[in-house]
Amino acid sequence: MKNNKLNTMIKISLLSVMAFILMFFEMALPIFPDFLKIDISEIPALLGAFALGPVEGIAIELFKNVLKLIFKGTQSGFVGEFANFIVGSILVFTAGSIYKAKKSKKTALIGLAVGSLAMAVAASVLNYTIFLPLFAKVYKAPIDAFVAMGSKVNPNIKSLKDLVLWSILPFNLLKAVVVSVITIPIYKSVSPVLHKDEVLEDSKKNALGN
Repeated sequence: MKNNKLNTMIKISLLSVMAFILMFFEMALPIFPDFLKIDISEIPALLGAFALGPVEGIAIELFKNVLKLIFKGTQSGFVGEFANFIVGSILVFTAGSIYKAKKSKKTALIGLAVGSLAMAVAASVLNYTIFLPLFAKVYKAPIDAFVAMGSKVNPNIKSLKDLVLWSILPFNLLKAVVVSVITIPIYKSVSPVLHKDEVLEDSKKNALGN
């Protein structure tokens, strides 16, 4: 039992470090405002959610942001890290929970699809009600400043609601889809490694039973 918990903690730690490293590779897209930058740091958390469980996936999301705060600090008064954790956890927990109910490629795809939609919708609502107002306070800038950044790349954006509809929603949906598409083939490759200890444990039990 102790060995299983230790192995799980080691896997969570390694995946958290991988996620933390991936946070440094972010990219701005010309179709979205500059403050929206895409990264693929949710991939290790999704791998952990599929292999270890949805709660463990959330733990990876938490630890990667803690590592970022320790080694890189914050430029957003912790709001950016908090938003990254909450939004990423919604994708990871939703996909991981659906996959855990019945582990198959089909449920993994369904989990990722539902998780992507849940993440995009939740990110939109949370940005409109909580995150963007908090960012405005941290940067001591009016909400209209964020709207103006959005209108530079999309003339349809004229209000906070437009910013959420034309930028926040499609950005998070795109990010979730990109992360999901990459996760499937990677999980197929690394799954034997992540489950190696479980296979060995089962083999020992079967051997003792025989």
